[in-house]
Amino acid sequence: MGEFRGMTAAKAQAEAGMELFKSAEGGPRELDVAAAELYKTQMEQRIFVLEAEAALLTGKDNKKERATKGKEVSELKGEARYVDACKVAKGLEPKHGNFVKEQAPQPTSKVEDAPAAAVPEKKKEVAKKTKKEEGGLTAAETQELEKVKQDIIDRKTQLKAEGLSGGQQNKDPQVVEWVNRMAVLKQKQDPGGAEEKKDKDASKKKSSKAPLSKDEQKDLGQRELEVEQYKHKLKTEFGYSKKEMLADPDLQEMEAKLTELHKRAS
Repeated sequence: MGEFRGMTAAKAQAEAGMELFKSAEGGPRELDVAAAELYKTQMEQRIFVLEAEAALLTGKDNKKERATKGKEVSELKGEARYVDACKVAKGLEPKHGNFVKEQAPQPTSKVEDAPAAAVPEKKKEVAKKTKKEEGGLTAAETQELEKVKQDIIDRKTQLKAEGLSGGQQNKDPQVVEWVNRMAVLKQKQDPGGAEEKKDKDASKKKSSKAPLSKDEQKDLGQRELEVEQYKHKLKTEFGYSKKEMLADPDLQEMEAKLTELHKRAS
């Protein structure tokens, strides 16, 4: 009976904490579920195409290309916006703050409560989001993108049956034309992607000498796991020797980032 009362008290405390959180944030946030589900679908289509392309790259000659495709898939699955889209689609709070509808600011009784610099920064953030939302594909272009992806897979399957290697398949004029068109459509689909990557890279460079934050400490453990998993994949799926693994550019990049985090943690 005492245990039950303890659980009830803990639940009440948690609910009170959530109320305080909502109050501090100016009320519960409204999530854009439709946008999250659309983005999740688009990303899963991209992941499917990459996995399908990797499956076609058989043999030792194509193992580096397969590894590159696998790395791309891992990066897409770990992308902050995609992670948030999956959470919002399940009705959960987004970890990185994506897919939250803009709310009107709450009125305050004191003018000095709001910092003067906060207003232009907010406008800049909204303008950036608006600029990104202006991009995207029309319904016809979305349909074309899916068709081009499938055409590439079908064409490579045909060329593979004719005895062409992965490198020869990629040089096929028809495949080159479709890949270029797919790149154009993908850029239009997410015009802000390159800009976001630049911002992230600049932020990482700026904080390269700073001590690890709590999130980075968690990220350190995750990266260690990813490196071990990638090594295992190179050895078991792609037949890499120890020497070939040391020369793998993706593994070198992953280990370099891990080393940098270890230095900052020490």
